[in-house]
Amino acid sequence: MTASEMPRFSLHDRVAASRAQREVAHRRRQLRTVTQRDGMRCSVDGRELLNFCSNDYLGLSQHPRVVAALRDAAGAGAGATASHLVCGHDAQHAALETALADWLQCERALLFGSGYLANLAVLQALLGEGDACVQDKLNHASLIDAAKLAGCTLKRYPHGDADAAARQLAAHPDGAALLASDGVFSMDGDVAPLRELATVAREHGATLYIDDAHGVGVLGEAGRGSIAAAELSSHDVPLRLVTFGKALGSAGAALVGDADLIAHLAETARPHIYTTALPPAQAAATLAAVRVARCMEGDALRARLQANIVRFRAGAVARGLPLLPSDTAIQPLLVGGNADALKFSAALEACGYWVTAIRPPTVPEGSARLRIALSALHEAAQIDGLLEALQRVRDSAVQTPPTQTYLSSV
Repeated sequence: MTASEMPRFSLHDRVAASRAQREVAHRRRQLRTVTQRDGMRCSVDGRELLNFCSNDYLGLSQHPRVVAALRDAAGAGAGATASHLVCGHDAQHAALETALADWLQCERALLFGSGYLANLAVLQALLGEGDACVQDKLNHASLIDAAKLAGCTLKRYPHGDADAAARQLAAHPDGAALLASDGVFSMDGDVAPLRELATVAREHGATLYIDDAHGVGVLGEAGRGSIAAAELSSHDVPLRLVTFGKALGSAGAALVGDADLIAHLAETARPHIYTTALPPAQAAATLAAVRVARCMEGDALRARLQANIVRFRAGAVARGLPLLPSDTAIQPLLVGGNADALKFSAALEACGYWVTAIRPPTVPEGSARLRIALSALHEAAQIDGLLEALQRVRDSAVQTPPTQTYLSSV
């Protein structure tokens, strides 16, 4: 039989084999349907749960002014109808870009449909063959994908190790170089050593790019993010990513920073050129969220969130629960085995708490965890109730031999 006569491999067979492998490894994913939200209470697949897995850190997704802005602007239409460079750039988009640049003390902002697209845009438009992108090993998947699509040399340094980043940059002295890191790491909750990274970038002639999806709105003066918290400026970090679906409670993203770099991205970045702009009403809602986040009300929400973080961590320490070191709203509780993480999550849901089990490949092998996300909307009694439920589930699990490391000390 010749090669042309051999049957082609079936994609259905490949999908079935992949699904079977995920089943054995306890890596299957399932969609959950939310039918109602009221603060941090929500109805999920027909049952009421307290939500401890949302990125709505300030509760702005349900803020009256944000919701009103979305409703009022929707009267002009449901969509932008085209890309920004064709006819889709609305006055609402322009106002949001201006407000973002002013709030974050940068020269210019550029809107995108999502943070994933924005990360693809930066690397695709700025890097190519012969260039280097040096990244933290725990960066968001979109940054890894972006480097691969850009065709540059990708090097990943051990998590949080600025000295290793310097060595990798020194090993690639030719071409352009981008040093990229999350500001707040989405699965560990810790903050990158931004001052050290800024020094490394400066000494090696690299551009520092920070994905601050989980920092903007909650860290730094007026919620300006991890860069402000590190007392760095837009000169130190010429490009940063801001997403709207976390602390701002909306949808979409923006790149903010150096005017020349942003202008280049606006004209050449494929994820900006070849996609329809965000609905103007969505931009209006995000603009309302920015106004709340940067004012005194935003300060009050951040203070409440910080009090909730302190309360939760103190309660976890008192109960001997193995949290990873994080002072942000992201509080990971290490479990270890995939099956055990799923069992723990299901047991918490039976108690009325929605906490998602995070498993590889989202996190490294053997580090499955519960990603507990806190919000300014959580009440003290709700946090205490979750802590009590965590302790009960942990204590009951001790009676049953784990499949792998199950809530072992770290």
